[in-house]
Amino acid sequence: MSWLAAAIALAAVAQGGTLRGQLPAGADGLTLDGRPVPTDAQGRWIIGIGRDQLGEAWLGWFDTDGETGEAITIAPRQWRVENLPGLAARPVPQTEYDSRRPAEVARITAVRAGAVAHPHDADGWAARFTAPADGAVTGVFGSQRILGNEPQAPHSGLDLGAAAGSPARAPAAGIVRLADGPFTLEGNLVMIDHGLGLVSALLHLARIDVVPGQYVAAGETIGAVGATGRATGPHLHWSVTWGTTRLDPALLLGQLP
Repeated sequence: MSWLAAAIALAAVAQGGTLRGQLPAGADGLTLDGRPVPTDAQGRWIIGIGRDQLGEAWLGWFDTDGETGEAITIAPRQWRVENLPGLAARPVPQTEYDSRRPAEVARITAVRAGAVAHPHDADGWAARFTAPADGAVTGVFGSQRILGNEPQAPHSGLDLGAAAGSPARAPAAGIVRLADGPFTLEGNLVMIDHGLGLVSALLHLARIDVVPGQYVAAGETIGAVGATGRATGPHLHWSVTWGTTRLDPALLLGQLP
């Protein structure tokens, strides 16, 4: 993998994309639009750009001459609209959803916050990512979904139409931070911390084969593809976040639908 030195001009980054690089020797204090960005012991870093971020982002750092930085151009994308009238906005009764959902969201949020607070526990972020299941792409990141005639938030990940019971794999090495379910929307859920704030979530699993705190290698089986939670049929939903920023998993694979 080639690493961008932060002292050279940076190419455009697509909405939902990532950029990896390495600080020049002696530089520190990396920030993105004023927010601290963790680096590893070699000064390597990864940043993520959100779906709706426009214009430019500022990558700043300190070197022997003081504060400096580079502007990153954000390349806009077009987003699909997907109408799924047969899929209910909520898979359980409203009262049950309202009672269960806040605690579920809190657990998921805590995993992502923990990955930011402890960014050096894993280094899978620096390696090549691979698809976590074998199957055609059936849903793309960023698309606007209409469920049961009710517009929803943009689709947060990549759907792979894998067969029920087929292996679900870790897309990169990391530490399992959550392995539980079924959640109301996500079903049986596994979340993997890849380091530097990058987290994968694998949803709708029929079976979970890992436990929290377990290290998983890239490509290791973490469970089986299923249709638990809000799903019309067997598939694997893979989402990726950098801190609180939702990213397009397809771009980590080098694919732009």
